[in-house]
Amino acid sequence: MADFTTDVRYIKGIGEARAKSLQKLGITDLRGLISYFPRAYEDRRAFRRIADLVPGENACVRAIVAGEPTLSHIRKGLDLVKLRVVDESAALDLTYFNQSYLKGSFRTGEEYVFYGRAEGDLLRRRMTNPLFEPVGEERITGRIMPIYPLTAGVSQTVLSKAIRQGLDACADDLSDFLPEEVRAEHRLCHVRYAYENIHFPADDEALAVARRRLVFEELYLLTLGLRLLRNRRDAVTGQVCRAVPLTPFYDALPFTLTGAQRRAIEDAARDMCSPRPMNRLVQGDVGSGKTMVAAAAVWFAAQSGLQSALMAPTEILAEQHYKTLAPLLESLGVRCALLTASTPAKTRRSMLAQLQDGEITLAIGTHALLSPDVQYQNLGLVVTDEQHRFGVGQRAALGAKGDDPHLLVMSATPIPRTLALMIYGDLDVSLIDELPPGRQHIDTFAVNTSYRKRIYDFVRKLVGEGRQAYIVCPMVAENDELPDERKAVTAYAEKLRREVFPDLSVAPIHGRMKAKEKEQTMRAFAAGEIDVLVSTTVVEVGVDVPNAAVMLIENAECFGLSQLHQLRGRVGRGQHKSYCILVSDNAGEDNRRRLAVMTKTNNGFEIAEEDLKLRGPGDFFGSRQHGLPSLRVADLTCDMELLHESRAAAERLLADDPELAAHPMLRRRIDELFELKSASMN
Repeated sequence: MADFTTDVRYIKGIGEARAKSLQKLGITDLRGLISYFPRAYEDRRAFRRIADLVPGENACVRAIVAGEPTLSHIRKGLDLVKLRVVDESAALDLTYFNQSYLKGSFRTGEEYVFYGRAEGDLLRRRMTNPLFEPVGEERITGRIMPIYPLTAGVSQTVLSKAIRQGLDACADDLSDFLPEEVRAEHRLCHVRYAYENIHFPADDEALAVARRRLVFEELYLLTLGLRLLRNRRDAVTGQVCRAVPLTPFYDALPFTLTGAQRRAIEDAARDMCSPRPMNRLVQGDVGSGKTMVAAAAVWFAAQSGLQSALMAPTEILAEQHYKTLAPLLESLGVRCALLTASTPAKTRRSMLAQLQDGEITLAIGTHALLSPDVQYQNLGLVVTDEQHRFGVGQRAALGAKGDDPHLLVMSATPIPRTLALMIYGDLDVSLIDELPPGRQHIDTFAVNTSYRKRIYDFVRKLVGEGRQAYIVCPMVAENDELPDERKAVTAYAEKLRREVFPDLSVAPIHGRMKAKEKEQTMRAFAAGEIDVLVSTTVVEVGVDVPNAAVMLIENAECFGLSQLHQLRGRVGRGQHKSYCILVSDNAGEDNRRRLAVMTKTNNGFEIAEEDLKLRGPGDFFGSRQHGLPSLRVADLTCDMELLHESRAAAERLLADDPELAAHPMLRRRIDELFELKSASMN
């Protein structure tokens, strides 16, 4: 019987070298290999006569090689193999770049099948680098071909062969863990048929049937797993807070909260008064006032004698929270302390003693709050900032320091509601979907590089008025592989310093700097000592710099819409008019549409919906940091019907069998997927 945890290198025909390449795609075992699904398909069954080829369209042609191929050395690093092929209707010119070995691969007078994009016009038809094989082989033509996401060293052919070997190794052992009655009721094929036809579809219908089964299965398992997590929480008794009025907290604020903020606070207070621990996500756009919801929850917990811990991803963010929250909460009698890796040893010892004695009510800090020596007298509430920076395990480690404390998660990553319920299915969701009055609208412009001088002049003008600017590049240069130095943060910062802004203070910041260096640079920027900060996306979740008024994003086509929106949210935080400039020379229709969305709206939820439509859910499910399985086949833009169907089926099954005791195989698969551990969740 096949063991699905078998290392891929031991699968026949794969071996050590190929296994290393597959590892780059995250494929390490047999299950990972056969579950690496195609991202798209090419229909290579449509054969056309050469005369009927349509420029810009892909097609297969059967044609005879009309003469000896020629090899030309154009310059160093550029070789061309050219040949002409013919059928009964016309001739077709083929060109292969830097594949000189192909000169000896074609025999004059023999017939081949070619697949590629037609170019040229009615008088002269061409194809560049078409795939080919002798007539009759039908390995890469004459069928529906899967297209997989790739990495260096792994071609479509290598991957397809590896998957074929993997499926052959376990085809007889693919057991169906979906209950028989569910398969029958929802007209779902057997798992073996599904895996075979998702990778090697016999025809369109077989592919549709296979995909339907796998999408249903994925959403069904996700729903079951999330419900089991939720049920586990229901079985735990939390620390019940007293239902005190929130008026004293509201009255202490120097401003009026929005309706959405009040709703989120009341949601949290209601949860904290119930017998089970709160597990709530407060999701709001940048600047929507999530911190005030956290402050209210901390104050509310303190009224019942409970301590709170607020964990932020960086020291500078932890400090920012401390500066915002401590004056307000201490005026209400809630003692606060800041605990980070930089806290001096003597101060730290004193704080730890006061935390353990219950004298400090709120500890604000970074991962330092997870240290074994940090103990609380009565931890009742854990608040984590920016959920996607913390894994389930870290949330659990902080939670373990109390007796099943309440959990409040704040996230500034706007996610469409449907997706939020999927990703954070173990949490209840509060949306803060309105901004406080007076929050700046950021004017956004999408331009190409011909505007560069005008952009630099504009940045200089704003800095002259006392403002500061961010310039974001997609990546740091690596091994001199990036020819355009603007993309390389350090080189770009140096160029700006030397040639563009010699009289201004320009500094780089990127992910490869030591944490301490990054902190120092961000502090200097926040203090106004740096005029222009050249950065990678490390500023996406960053410090509040009210004086920063321009965000210039280079190569904007390299970022998802939600990421662009997060970056834009770094400016417009003070009273100054702020701007976001998106620079891209990509004239493609998709890119134009994406950037147009950014110029039309500042609403993160609208942008997230557009991102979902344009890119699918990959952006949101790209990381498993949230501890939940990612979607491999389902696409929530077009599979909503199956989502509702699978969810209803999952709920019916759990109503009859809450712990899936009668379905051990299904339960085991869910445990594998979710890596359910007793300490993982409240």
